[in-house]
Amino acid sequence: MMARKYRLGVTRKAANVVVKALLERGIPVNGNTGFLLTTRGRKSGADRTTPVNVIEVDGERWLVSPYGRVGWVHNLRADATARLWRGRRRETWEVEEADAATAGRVLRAYVRKIPVTAPFFDAKLTGPAEAFAAEADRHPVFRLARSRV
Repeated sequence: MMARKYRLGVTRKAANVVVKALLERGIPVNGNTGFLLTTRGRKSGADRTTPVNVIEVDGERWLVSPYGRVGWVHNLRADATARLWRGRRRETWEVEEADAATAGRVLRAYVRKIPVTAPFFDAKLTGPAEAFAAEADRHPVFRLARSRV
């Protein structure tokens, strides 16, 4: 069976509106991993905000795109500054995109932590990191590298 393709349909848009409203008010979503990510639009220069999950693996924090090369991925590739926030908590980070081997172990940890994303991967939930590394080009991973004040 092949991985599902991500489509931003009516249901997902509605869920994003609810999650975004909760995060804006500082209410944690999906454990404590939910944040709002604001990036600068690569073409428009306007701020773009979307809900994301930040996970910790081996003492480092990671942004994962379980749904592929979505808008915020393109924006981070053009300007490697991620502004993460939830309620009054605000953080600005420089990000670095991970290589496939590193992404593999992060992707595996991500899918295990947030199993609702598993259908978007060919690798199985219990599969090895190498199986996830093979998908790294379809699921970009960014390390939160340096905090910026």
